[in-house]
Amino acid sequence: MRPSDYLRFYAERFHTVEVDSTFYACPTARTVENWNARTPQGFVFSVKVPQTITHDKVLVDCEAEIAEFLEVMDILGPKLGPIVFQFPFFSRSIFPDRHAFTDRLVPFLKKLPADHKFGIEIRNRDWLNAEFANLLRDHQITLVLQDRSWMPDPLELGFDPITSDWSYIRWLGDRKEIESRTMTWGKPVVDRTTELSSWVDFCYQIMKRGVLVYAYANNHFQGHGPATIAKFLELWAANGFGKLTLPGRINAQQATLFPPPD
Repeated sequence: MRPSDYLRFYAERFHTVEVDSTFYACPTARTVENWNARTPQGFVFSVKVPQTITHDKVLVDCEAEIAEFLEVMDILGPKLGPIVFQFPFFSRSIFPDRHAFTDRLVPFLKKLPADHKFGIEIRNRDWLNAEFANLLRDHQITLVLQDRSWMPDPLELGFDPITSDWSYIRWLGDRKEIESRTMTWGKPVVDRTTELSSWVDFCYQIMKRGVLVYAYANNHFQGHGPATIAKFLELWAANGFGKLTLPGRINAQQATLFPPPD
């Protein structure tokens, strides 16, 4: 298969994709036009905000960069889904505490357009608490949930992590540990059944609340991202939670990896 056919092939099998390349640089308009042309109606692109904004400038003097990025992403029209601010771990030399971070974050959030979906991923474990969740909730910003080695899963948080009418889940795993076993990503090498069973229950409960779920699996979670999705669907079906199927034709009302349960 030619690399130019990868996206079309993927979009025949999944509802949505998380685009990692936008983290490294804002794509050209032509690139985004090609993404749009190679995917069916109802497909959803979740995109990461460029690191210039989240890592280099850390929300300071980046109005031009965020405006450029949103203008290019808007080429996708209804295919544009969540826009994720993926922040790094911040040392105390950058932000002494969470409040120093939110003092910078809140004015920035107030400038974001209300007609887009925005999510925030933070990697400072001790910043995750009810107060931070409430701040995001006040601005209708989604807290990105992660399954990775040093971050808590939803059951460990001790507060409601749903901060808008949609949720965003990233199954990331332990990169260092799995790369000690393999550097090829064609099959699972780690059994994550226990973790995925917990996520199945969590997703079912929040979907009953009417929350739309976007979820993505990194190869580093088990060794093979598509196999992680297949295992999730298998566990979902085994729990009798209704049918979740991979798309044939996707309609705009079902533009998520996990449609509402039957």
